[in-house]
Formats: sequence, C-alpha cells, structure tokens
Amino acid sequence: QVHVVESGGGSVQAGGSLRLSCVDSGTTFSLLTMGWYRQGPGNQRELVAAINSVSGAIYVEDAKGRFTISRDNAKKAVYLQMNSLKPEDTAVYYCNMYPAHRDYWGQGTRVTVSS
Repeated sequence: QVHVVESGGGSVQAGGSLRLSCVDSGTTFSLLTMGWYRQGPGNQRELVAAINSVSGAIYVEDAKGRFTISRDNAKKAVYLQMNSLKPEDTAVYYCNMYPAHRDYWGQGTRVTVSS
C-alpha cells in the first residue's frame, strides 16, 4: 500500500531552486513527524529535514540556510523548498515519517543539479 506520493523534482543548474511536494493518503498525518530523505548515486538514503506540527523543523547541516521544510495538515502534504542547489544535491528525494517506517516509502522524485 502506497502511503505517500512525491513530486516536483527535475533538472536545474547549480544555484537554482525546486519545490518538492509529498501528499500522504493516511488518516493520522497531522500527528506524524514527517521527513524528507534523499539517496544520491552510490550513497545510502539520508535524512534531509523533518517537521513536527508542535516542535517545528530540524535540518541536517548541509541543508541549513538553503532548504525549508513545511507542511499543510489540511492537505496532508509536506513540502521541501530547495534553494541554492548544488550538484551534490543530485539524488532521488523521498518523504516518509521520521524516524522512517519501512512500509511508508513512496517512489521518490528525482532531482538533478548540473554545474
């Protein structure tokens, strides 16, 4: 069963921006801490940012100041605004609960940043 659907990826040049979206089909979305993860070529999947409706957002160091995670509980959606993109941001981006649940992964959305 697919819980989340990600979209918004694409190809951009370094310095560009993209906004990723993730829509959740579950019924308890507002209670969940949601995260954006990414898996670059040859790398393990890693957390990029996470957000909770009460305690706010956390970011990995590389994302601080460039990425902004937000959510809309009414739409059961979580977003990732990515600015000042670098070639090393190239990856497939996924959303999932935080911590991630093995049955909650979507198909991801691919982001390619060229130099």
